[in-house]
Amino acid sequence: MSLKSKFSLPKTLLASTLGFVFASSAFAAIPTTLKLDYAYYAPTSLIVKDQKLLEKALPNTQIKWVFSQGSNRSLEYLNSNSIDFASTAGLAAVLSRANGSPIKTVYVQSQPEWTALVVAKNSPIKSLKDLKGKKIAATKGTDPFLFTLQALDTVGLSKRDVQLVHLQHPDGKTALERGQVDAWAGLDPLMASAQIQSGAKLLYRNVRFNSYSVLSVKEDFAKQSPEAVEAVIKAYEQARKWAKANPDKVATLLAQESKLPLPVAKLQLSRTNLDQSIPSATQAQALKRSGKILTEEDLVRKGTNVNQVVDQLLDPRFAQKVVK
Repeated sequence: MSLKSKFSLPKTLLASTLGFVFASSAFAAIPTTLKLDYAYYAPTSLIVKDQKLLEKALPNTQIKWVFSQGSNRSLEYLNSNSIDFASTAGLAAVLSRANGSPIKTVYVQSQPEWTALVVAKNSPIKSLKDLKGKKIAATKGTDPFLFTLQALDTVGLSKRDVQLVHLQHPDGKTALERGQVDAWAGLDPLMASAQIQSGAKLLYRNVRFNSYSVLSVKEDFAKQSPEAVEAVIKAYEQARKWAKANPDKVATLLAQESKLPLPVAKLQLSRTNLDQSIPSATQAQALKRSGKILTEEDLVRKGTNVNQVVDQLLDPRFAQKVVK
């Protein structure tokens, strides 16, 4: 036997060895710990968590879950590295990116109609024009707040024509029910709860003014751990398809997690569209429509090109690879 043949590996063994090396290299790119948030306004996150989809897909990675009460809190966690993946409203992600946070939106969880202008059951207010001079509860910088400004703009009103009362979402609901404000920029599931439990009415709805529910990561994380991003998107995509096929089970899960009655969960989910998942021109256009309001309200730094920010924010490559 020649020296060469003695120390040469058979081609099949060599190929399998190289395959193992490359597979190990790819696996090593996934961190030993992945941190994600879950939220009642993002039902797919509840499914991924409840069914342990990531734990099953990544058995050698520790999965940590953090509860988020709103987009602002979710982005705080992301920017402080408390989480690696954040579930937020698309517009909140735009604001974060515009104000210096290097994040990328990599997946669309749903298109929810999660906000509307709400009035009490016996309110004399019948139209947007009737809000002139009235008190409206809204959480500044959130989808409901921006929804309110866009809604008022459709009838020629601005924030100067009303009294905006800056309250957190639960406090806004309470203030409406106690008669302390005339209207409330609602947010599901609190909005659905107000409708069912106190007979609150939706004064103005416009799904086009609701931004999409999205999943975002930091730029450096996406560069360093693309396999992790793909793995998480795969889990969320699995959850999205399961949710479409099992609406009643999703409603039951949401009700259990949020401690709200089942009819409330069903109402919230009835206005949640789960058909889209890849960031696209559709989401970009919806976000860019809000650019004027963001600039006028000084919610972004002066001179900011919101259209450019949106283009920099949305990164469909990961979802395209996984979904297609």
